[in-house]
Amino acid sequence: MTAPIRTCPAHGPFAADGNEGADDVTGEGCPVCGDRGEKLLSGARRRQLSKYVSGALRHFPADAGLEVDDQGWTRGVALANAVERKYEWADKRHLEAVIDTDPKGRFERASGDCKARDDRVRAAYGHSIDVSLEPTESPIPDTLYHGTVPRNLESILEDGLQPMSRQQVHLSGTRHTARTVGERHTAEPVVLAVDAATMRADGHRITKRGRETYTTDVVPPAYLTVPDR
Repeated sequence: MTAPIRTCPAHGPFAADGNEGADDVTGEGCPVCGDRGEKLLSGARRRQLSKYVSGALRHFPADAGLEVDDQGWTRGVALANAVERKYEWADKRHLEAVIDTDPKGRFERASGDCKARDDRVRAAYGHSIDVSLEPTESPIPDTLYHGTVPRNLESILEDGLQPMSRQQVHLSGTRHTARTVGERHTAEPVVLAVDAATMRADGHRITKRGRETYTTDVVPPAYLTVPDR
């Protein structure tokens, strides 16, 4: 279940993880001061808005009335307008709360003048549209993971991991996260281990995107194993 978002008068929005999936006032308060704040978005509406914003930035900006530059950035005011057109209950405040509390870091803001902190927004990863995301300098674990459905295992071990409908292959930093990703498609995913250290030593670029996701162009089969086999 998706946790609702509440807002603290002193410290802004926070995910009410203590009452995940519920809309009452039990559970944890503001992580800074403990204030219960006020409910801003139910779990259902948070999930709905997050999915729409992710889709608009990653896959269908034109359909949402957005102009996206070569690096995936769009104007924050344009995105807020798109959200308001889509949902009669949503506005800029709800959009910013979803962006700021996203647990996986799916969204990024451009740095700049604090008066224009929402001037540019983009999805941190997951694009099917043609964008060029600049590399980051975040450290990369020696081993990464990828969760998939069992029926894909034979072809993956033969051909490697390919980006399919997205621009790049998505990897996870832990087996648990990879399994969670795989469970979106099957109740019993297979988790593959990726020898990221050797990949990078051999000249393959791997980049951290968001909080838990790593991307690369392809993962050749030589760098893949199935730990549980």
